[in-house]
Amino acid sequence: MKLSPLNIRNQQFNKSIRGFEPEEVVAFLDKIAEEFEKLNSENDYLKKELDKASAKLNEYRKIEKKLQDTLLNAHESSSKAAESAKKQGSLIIKEAEVKAAQILENAKSEADAIRSAVLTLREEKNLLIARLKALVTTQSNLLELKIESIEKEKTVQKPLPEEDKSIERDKIDINIDGIIDKLL
Repeated sequence: MKLSPLNIRNQQFNKSIRGFEPEEVVAFLDKIAEEFEKLNSENDYLKKELDKASAKLNEYRKIEKKLQDTLLNAHESSSKAAESAKKQGSLIIKEAEVKAAQILENAKSEADAIRSAVLTLREEKNLLIARLKALVTTQSNLLELKIESIEKEKTVQKPLPEEDKSIERDKIDINIDGIIDKLL
């Protein structure tokens, strides 16, 4: 299933006795959906920019091809012309090569800038995942503390045999990586 902000906002969870607060889950999903929507928008913008740069690169390649064709024609005509025509043809060729080199250099610079932007986006994505893991870990720790607090209250009211405590504690084991994978 491909995630979208709408899918995140509309995600439903089963309710249980010791489940999460529905309002907190919904608020958290809304925050994730907003961030996801921002990242999608930024990704779309960068794709459009990449498409623009690719179009410019294609245009530059066409210009380069035209320049090469022009150079070829100039070379053929210069070989047939007199000595003065040869000198003039050489001058045109040198100017065309300089322009072609400048065009290629500009295109390479723009492509490098786009690659850098994509790498930055990937780093931001990894940072967001790390923050999300930290948040889930913190919430998990808080949940475990709350459960321990409830267990202490239960033991004050009615002590349980050690076997029952270990059974209840095994039920609390939380898989943080599994939660993160489901959110992503």
